[in-house]
Amino acid sequence: MIFKHYFFFRFELTIVTATMVQKYQSPVRVYKHPFELIMAAYERRFPTCPLIPMFVASDTVNEYKSEDEAIHVIERRCKLDIDAPRLLKKIAGVDYVYFVQKNSLNRRERTLHIEAYNETFSNRVIINEHCCYTVHPDNEDWTCFEQSASLDIKSFFGFESTVEKIAMKQYTSNIKKGKEIIEYYLKQLEEEGITFVPRWTPPVACKSESSTTHTRRPVSPAINIPDSATKEGLNNKEILNTSSSPSEPTAGTPDDKLDADYIKRYLGDLTPMQESCLIRLRQWLQETHKGKIPKDEHILRFLRARDFNIDKAREILCQSLTWRKQHQVDYILDTWNPPQVLQDYYAGGWHHHDKDGRPLYVLRLGQMDTKGLVRALGEEALLRYVLSINEEGLRRCEENTKVFGRPISSWTCLVDLEGLNMRHLWRPGVKALLRIIEVVEANYPETLGRLLILRAPRVFPVLWTLVSPFIDDNTRKKFLIYAGNDYQGPGGLLDYIDKEIIPDFLGGECMCEVPEGGLVPKSLYRTAEELENEDIKLWTETIYQSASVFKGAPHEVLIQIVDASSVITWDFDVCKGDIVFNIFHSKRAPQPPKKDSLGAHSITSPGGNNVQLIDKVWQLGRDYSMVESPLICKEGESVQGSHVTRWPGFYILQWKFHSMPACATTNLPRVDDVLASLQVSSHKCKVMYYTEVIGSEDFRGSMTSLESSHSGFSQLSAATTSSSQSHSSSMISRWRFC
Repeated sequence: MIFKHYFFFRFELTIVTATMVQKYQSPVRVYKHPFELIMAAYERRFPTCPLIPMFVASDTVNEYKSEDEAIHVIERRCKLDIDAPRLLKKIAGVDYVYFVQKNSLNRRERTLHIEAYNETFSNRVIINEHCCYTVHPDNEDWTCFEQSASLDIKSFFGFESTVEKIAMKQYTSNIKKGKEIIEYYLKQLEEEGITFVPRWTPPVACKSESSTTHTRRPVSPAINIPDSATKEGLNNKEILNTSSSPSEPTAGTPDDKLDADYIKRYLGDLTPMQESCLIRLRQWLQETHKGKIPKDEHILRFLRARDFNIDKAREILCQSLTWRKQHQVDYILDTWNPPQVLQDYYAGGWHHHDKDGRPLYVLRLGQMDTKGLVRALGEEALLRYVLSINEEGLRRCEENTKVFGRPISSWTCLVDLEGLNMRHLWRPGVKALLRIIEVVEANYPETLGRLLILRAPRVFPVLWTLVSPFIDDNTRKKFLIYAGNDYQGPGGLLDYIDKEIIPDFLGGECMCEVPEGGLVPKSLYRTAEELENEDIKLWTETIYQSASVFKGAPHEVLIQIVDASSVITWDFDVCKGDIVFNIFHSKRAPQPPKKDSLGAHSITSPGGNNVQLIDKVWQLGRDYSMVESPLICKEGESVQGSHVTRWPGFYILQWKFHSMPACATTNLPRVDDVLASLQVSSHKCKVMYYTEVIGSEDFRGSMTSLESSHSGFSQLSAATTSSSQSHSSSMISRWRFC
């Protein structure tokens, strides 16, 4: 626990809407001192602490010590003088707020667990906090601290908004004092000559605790803390490594913790609540994505894009992850080579870095033949090239973070508009530009640190009027526009870029290797038909297919198996609604689906196809059999699995609409079921899937490892868990994308 009076502030801070449970989760704080010395410093905060003026007093309510003194449990009632308006105190009818704090010290295990709850206003608000001090997993002479808190507010005299504002100011300015207080008492101990406290050792002759006859005071039961993340131990070595050059944390199990020093070194200065949002969203991804999560820098970008609103950030992040997976954006730098036309005539490239250490991208838009590039390549090639630039930007940010020793999460773009004219306002070219802006804004938020627009001509306001509505407000604030030679004066280019690296075409002495652009030869132009076919080839080149699932009309995929012991693998996302996934086997092939879109076997829809293979006259157990137990998959889940076939024949993978069951004790549906059913409009679900058959000799583990499939996060995922075992039956892992 940082200090007791902040229980009240924490619940005030997290008030957003009534009857909503809010949570706070801190990063792991590391003290480079032994556990016993930290405990000696911690105990000096009681019964009151001069560093916490609002902490008026504390009284011991219950206390228990084991005979060998390894266990010490103490319960205190803490009195807090809340810094709130006099009117609010008068309306609430209290001058002080009381909290109950229970400390459970285990000297044998070297742990201290602190649980606290509010006594005052307990019928209006329910506050629980859990803090723990533990030994660092890699260095037994260091101590780790972390905390979590939860709030369930019912009502607060109609002054919830006022109390929230008071708490926000108090909380953000004082939350970090917890570490300062411990360090203050550590220094006090050092001045008294106490720099070492011996570890607990069992007495030479000690009776077992069960045979003690001494009188013990009653101890209240432990408070149940709902935040399950605090129940886990600290066991990730890389994340808790606080040496001078900590390793980059790897995404793994939900036990992973984020260290406060790591956050500051690699992610930047965040407020306590921003840290909490990052940790909570990261934990949610770990729980739902089974360890395959984006890097912390990427998660943080989406949080910043939505002002740290977790729900909004989670929505756009999951949509982006699905987009990346469907179009295999993770592999674009390794698998896609830009056409020669782009290499010769696209006037853009990376050029050193700005004064803040951000990678610098130079684009000579005025010298570029946008119409010629669109006519020669089409929209898709240009879009893919811009995506590759953004992916390279992410990679360069990581490299610069290591080089400069400080967090660098965005890059600077310098756009030279010298030569811009009405040719650049060619309608198809503007349309391509708007589409590119839309895709980049949705999937690369907060990656542009600054945009320097130089030598803007008279025609620029026309172009700006067209594109500015498609640019996020926060992004527009990063634009700096200079007309003519204004960039050479005060407040110009020299404020952001070192003189030594200003490109030669802008009057500097640095040779810039960015292509000069120029007109694309008309001999390279392609016909509309060629561009259309090329667009399909480029952008829809995905291994995933989309399908619609209707109530009464499942979607089914037929797989013929010749050799027994083959492995059927699958990877699908439930983009809308809830479905039931089944696998069936039949010795005879089903009839092919009818071509008529209105027929009984096939339904087409704008969102995907729908194919039914199992004839209505077929009977389960006679014409076909079930080889896997049905799997219910919720909206947003991604499922990967495999099945080792036992017999040759025909296997059918089926995605079926999942109807909400009524409550077992009544014929009436549950409220949750009704609300869930309302989210599925017109009884329609949507899935995005990929299947593959692999020979048993080529199958390297379950689909959980992704070694045998083409999906995964690759560039954005810091690490991927793998499975070293192959199973005779299916292995299924799930995480959420949509």
